Amino acid sequence: MEYYNIALELVIGYILLFIATKILGKTLLTHITTFDFICSIILSELVGNALYDDKLGISFILFAIIIWTVLITTTEFITQKFRKTRDFLEGKPSILIKHGKLSFEEMKRNHLDINQLLHLLRSKDIFTMREVQYAILEANGCLSVLKKNSQDSVKKQNSQQSKSGPFLAITLISDGELIQENLDEISLTKDYLEKELKKQNLTIKEALYVEWLEGEGLFIQKY
Repeated sequence: MEYYNIALELVIGYILLFIATKILGKTLLTHITTFDFICSIILSELVGNALYDDKLGISFILFAIIIWTVLITTTEFITQKFRKTRDFLEGKPSILIKHGKLSFEEMKRNHLDINQLLHLLRSKDIFTMREVQYAILEANGCLSVLKKNSQDSVKKQNSQQSKSGPFLAITLISDGELIQENLDEISLTKDYLEKELKKQNLTIKEALYVEWLEGEGLFIQKY
């Protein structure tokens, strides 16, 4: 009965952890896969029980590890044998920026907000979203970025440097919310911003992301 309970708890724990990582999104994993994340939690628990629980003998721990190994091996066999299961079990890349356009639906699906995306871009030495042609969130939480035409980037960089740059892009609207302190920092008014948005038939709440870069002006992404 005790062996049965261990096996049952491991199977339930495996399923629940898998569902939890799917719900919480790829950024939770931070450069490890879903199964790496689940394995690290379960195996650490098994080792902890072996060290601190006097009631559990070595035979129980070995049995639990065997059951866990069978679960992982079975999952790997399924993904190798049946290609259609890979997207669900292993995850698939999500295109967050395509042709320079930000996909709100993909960000929402991956539980990612603007600040998190900007952080991931800065980790790639990209300080303005307007430089990005494609941004792909991989299954392990890493961000892969393809910049826009390098020739255009060089021209823009030279143009900015000629005006005592380079400059840091400043976020004015994030997720449809105006960041007033950033607007004040660059001495722009809310009226000016609203007029520029109106040219694209947008209001502040309809703009997903807007940034200002000295020498380049506004960069607007809608939902």
